[in-house]
Amino acid sequence: MERTAVNPWPWSVAMGYNQGEVVTGQTRTLYCAGQTAMSGEGEPRHAGDMAAQLALSLDNLEAVLSEAGMALSDLVRLTVYTTDVDLLFQHYGVLASRLGAAGVAPATTMLGVTRLALPSLMIELEGTAVA
Repeated sequence: MERTAVNPWPWSVAMGYNQGEVVTGQTRTLYCAGQTAMSGEGEPRHAGDMAAQLALSLDNLEAVLSEAGMALSDLVRLTVYTTDVDLLFQHYGVLASRLGAAGVAPATTMLGVTRLALPSLMIELEGTAVA
C-alpha cells in the first residue's frame, strides 16, 4: 500500500493533518464506529475531563484497529466530534501527540455538536483505516 499526502496549502501539516490522502494498492479498509470514553463494560468514564475522555477514546479506537490487525498508523481519515470545541483545543495535544508518535496525519474533520449519545460524553472519534 502507498499513501500520498495531498496538501495544496502547508498550514494543515503544521497542525498535524493532511487535507487528503491518496491510497493505492490497498488490500483492506476498516470503517470504525465512533469511539468514546466507554469502559470495556460499556459504561461512560471521566465525566467533565476532556483530556481523559480523549485519551480513552483514542485507546478504544486503537483497540478496534488492533482487533482488525491494524494500528493508528493505518488511519487515513479521522472525524472528531466534540461538545466543546474550545475545550478540546486546550487538550488537542493528547490527540496530536498520539498521531505524531504513530507517524500519521490522517485527513481530519472536527465538528462541534450539541451532545453525543450519552450526556456525559464530550468527544467521539470516528476513523477509516487502510492496510
